[in-house]
Amino acid sequence: MLQVSFIRENKEQVIEGLKKRNFNELEIIDQIIETDNIRKKTQTQLDETLAESNKLAKQIGELFKSGKAAEANALKEKTAALKQQANILKQQLQEIENQLLNLLYQVPNVPHQSVPAGNSDQDNEVVDTENDIPQLPEDALPHWELAAKYNLIDFELGAKITGAGFPVYIGKGARLQRALINFFLEEALKAGYTEIIPPFVVNEASGYGTGQLPDKEGQMYHICEDDLYLIPTAEVPITNIYRDVILKEDDFPVKNVGYSPCFRREAGSYGKDVRGLNRLHQFEKVEIVQIQHPDKSYDTLNEMVEHVKGLLRQLELPFRTLRLCGGDLGFTSALTYDMEVYSAAQKRWLEVSSISNFETFQANRLKLRFKDKEGKTRLAHTLNGSALALPRILASILENNQTPEGIKIPKVLVPYTGFELID
Repeated sequence: MLQVSFIRENKEQVIEGLKKRNFNELEIIDQIIETDNIRKKTQTQLDETLAESNKLAKQIGELFKSGKAAEANALKEKTAALKQQANILKQQLQEIENQLLNLLYQVPNVPHQSVPAGNSDQDNEVVDTENDIPQLPEDALPHWELAAKYNLIDFELGAKITGAGFPVYIGKGARLQRALINFFLEEALKAGYTEIIPPFVVNEASGYGTGQLPDKEGQMYHICEDDLYLIPTAEVPITNIYRDVILKEDDFPVKNVGYSPCFRREAGSYGKDVRGLNRLHQFEKVEIVQIQHPDKSYDTLNEMVEHVKGLLRQLELPFRTLRLCGGDLGFTSALTYDMEVYSAAQKRWLEVSSISNFETFQANRLKLRFKDKEGKTRLAHTLNGSALALPRILASILENNQTPEGIKIPKVLVPYTGFELID
């Protein structure tokens, strides 16, 4: 969340940035400042009341020592009233702080200056495109038909066991899935990331820490009885490792990678674009997370983008890089690059990765700080990226590499799969 001090000092910049996001509840900015004014006033009243109470307590002690019990007892009545007043002020202060926090939770991050204006994904900026789109015959099959033909994925069986959006991977389909996971993890380890196997459920504090809560869109699976949440991405548990942590400047960059299943309700999704692996309730993903010094976070963002590009180059997939516009930017992000691969059978681009810099937005919620060289405590910057999300990568590999003989496996994956062809 944004810092109140930043909102105060940069009010016009904040408002202009939120307009770029098409955030229309701009009156909340004045509400935040006014609520913080009330908080400050109440805090001052509480401090003064406690100071007066402490002063009288000392006087009472001195009067008792001097044998002036009557005067001491008279002051004790006054201190009792001050204590009661202090308790009332403490309660009021807690309520005001909760009001302020709830207001701050409603405000998204301010976009980086390079974020283009726009209303939807149609307005995202194409930064670059790599690799040629394969020319498939007219009778080329989409991945869901290829999965059935070669017995790789059973969508109906998944629906029987759980429901739509929970596929069952079988035989070479399961081995290809596992190969991709291992390939992505090994490449991250080569790039200096430390592997983490996190919990796949998190508590409420973790959800608030990385900005998934409050869940306005209702996309998280909530285990009501235990008040826990199935993770939508490994970003949540991995980043929360550093909640309430103070790092040293020499600790940067902190680089973690983790594989996890991801769970999303995908409420409101329907139509042809959700067929097969295009949109699932459960899917697998390898996530890279970095915590970085504020002065270096945008260089780190570019480094993470290049890492994802390197994976796609090795998989020999046609892909493009998008800079998301304000209207398509995630709630917590200051700048996001999406990677899309081309699905030749579906004749459409499929998002396979989002790489984001959150600047201090998550760190402020997490109380993730570091001590700089001068000993000053500051908020760190957090970043994360899919490297990569598996379903649409798998879909594109199946579709783009289909031949009359079968489906060719990208060379880089053969050591992991143990086979070169699905036939």
